[in-house]
Amino acid sequence: MNGEPSKPVQPIRFYSEAELDAIEAEDPILAAKIEHVQNMAKRQIGRKKEFSEHDPLPDPEAVAEAMAVVRRILQRDGGDIELVEIAQRDVRVRMKGACAGCPNAVLDLQQVVERIVGAVPGVARVSNTF
Repeated sequence: MNGEPSKPVQPIRFYSEAELDAIEAEDPILAAKIEHVQNMAKRQIGRKKEFSEHDPLPDPEAVAEAMAVVRRILQRDGGDIELVEIAQRDVRVRMKGACAGCPNAVLDLQQVVERIVGAVPGVARVSNTF
């Protein structure tokens, strides 16, 4: 803030398996931390989807099929999910049943719903509405 231009953010450097093995030989805790950060970064990168205005929007039938798969998974533990709407590339859902208000609902949304529904071509984001 002293009038100097800020430095550009450097891209994340991903270490190879061989490099992580070498770090682990010297400092196992550091290697575990690096691996964890890399895995989290890879997940974030995988979630970001770029679309142009010419790319097709998600097919509502494909989204419905993916939602049916998700419902079967969540219903095993007493949860449920409802498709609220598809707004452009954003699929809006509502967690129900045991999932409503459950602390693990955020994890279920990320680990189950986003992976399955987010894999439908044209879907950029899956969000929970209350």
